[in-house]
Amino acid sequence: MGQINEARREHKLKIWNKASDLDKDYFPEVVQVIPTEDYLVYIYFDDGRIKLFDAKELIKNGVFKVLQDKELFTTRCTVLNHTLAWDINGNYSEEDCLDLDPIQLYDTCPEVDEPVWLFKCF
Repeated sequence: MGQINEARREHKLKIWNKASDLDKDYFPEVVQVIPTEDYLVYIYFDDGRIKLFDAKELIKNGVFKVLQDKELFTTRCTVLNHTLAWDINGNYSEEDCLDLDPIQLYDTCPEVDEPVWLFKCF
């Protein structure tokens, strides 16, 4: 696992050097995700910011096509590797998931208010 973490750190550093909006000492980590049935994901970061990821284009390509199944998209959406991920096989394996780079998500997704409408009881 040490090699995997070191590889992730090196990858983060490469992207971090290109990122324009990030504080040079901050590596964003995802702490919570809330998917919706219209292929959006509210992403909660460890600095308190909430970003909105639109996956509609992502699910049209390659390995992400399996996420066109709305139930799979919503029920397997989780946090793995400190980022937005989909636990396709249901085994919570950090090596066997579809995950997205947290720095890229932090830098490119728009910041939004908390989606309180998702929490209202009817």
